[in-house]
Amino acid sequence: MRYTLFGRTGLRVSELSLGAMTIGDDMGWGADKETSARILDAYADAGGNFIDTANIYTHGSSERILGELLEGRREEFVLASKYTCGFPGGDVNAAGNHRKNLVQSVEASLERLRTDRLDILWVHARDNFTPVDEVMRALDDLVRTGKVLYVGVSDWPAWEIAQANTLAELRGWTAFAGSQLRYNLLERTPERDLLPQARAFDLAVLAWAPLAAGKLTGKYRRGEAGRLDAWGDKPNAQEEDVITAVLEIAEQGGWSAAQVALAWLLGRPGNVVPIVAATKESQLADNLGCLDVRLDADAVARLDKVSAVSLGFPHDFVREPSVLTNIYGEYWPKIDDRRSAYRRTVTDVR
Repeated sequence: MRYTLFGRTGLRVSELSLGAMTIGDDMGWGADKETSARILDAYADAGGNFIDTANIYTHGSSERILGELLEGRREEFVLASKYTCGFPGGDVNAAGNHRKNLVQSVEASLERLRTDRLDILWVHARDNFTPVDEVMRALDDLVRTGKVLYVGVSDWPAWEIAQANTLAELRGWTAFAGSQLRYNLLERTPERDLLPQARAFDLAVLAWAPLAAGKLTGKYRRGEAGRLDAWGDKPNAQEEDVITAVLEIAEQGGWSAAQVALAWLLGRPGNVVPIVAATKESQLADNLGCLDVRLDADAVARLDKVSAVSLGFPHDFVREPSVLTNIYGEYWPKIDDRRSAYRRTVTDVR
């Protein structure tokens, strides 16, 4: 296991985060306490130190079990949780981004986790009722109490993350250091705005569902059961082509499909940290095996091509050669701008 920095902070986190949504079996799926303990130990033995949970995961059991399992070794881990989403049957203010829910949720999480602080608190999703300035000021107040060290944002549109961090920087408040989003070979739409925004603000990117709920493992082609069965979710034509490419590259390299999909994510531009979760020790071991996978240029190019998505307007428009000439002048092919955010825009069309 290697380590990376959490955004523009100096906090060191492992290159794979352990997702705790599967810790606890209260909801009819997930891992019981004993299995979760073995999974956590295996992750730690591999050098992992970054645990990602949420107040609502398995109806609070994820945090309660983690609190017990981390007792006596809490400081060995970077512990992250989330607030926003409410439990069933809660009062009208038991959900949302507002200050009241923030304070109540964090106090309850600290009690369940048996700790006096969260290393990272994620805003779990965007609540459009709550103004962005209220969210950022309330988060800054909580950081100043010492109950939260860093803050991140999950499942927000890019423009509001940019608004939030610009506002925080102008007013001297704590800004988001990380962005959590769904990103995998079957979901590359974050490349339109969320990932460029994260690079521009130097945010760590936590990629959830890196295996697309099991699609990228090939399990459904093998006839194995999974969560998607209940949803009736069937791969479309492009998804089938992506899965085929992943399986063929895995066979050629002697790897599992999951390892190929995770290795592709680890090789993406920017500070991308996949969140891996497991209900069995064997699943975690397989996922950790991605750290030894080195995809060659041909494999990466094939995966990039087969999974590509249109960036949409204005991104595709401003990459057209005639438009590039209008924008940069007739000598634009000879201009080498070494700032990565711009270099990718120009050189990709040369």
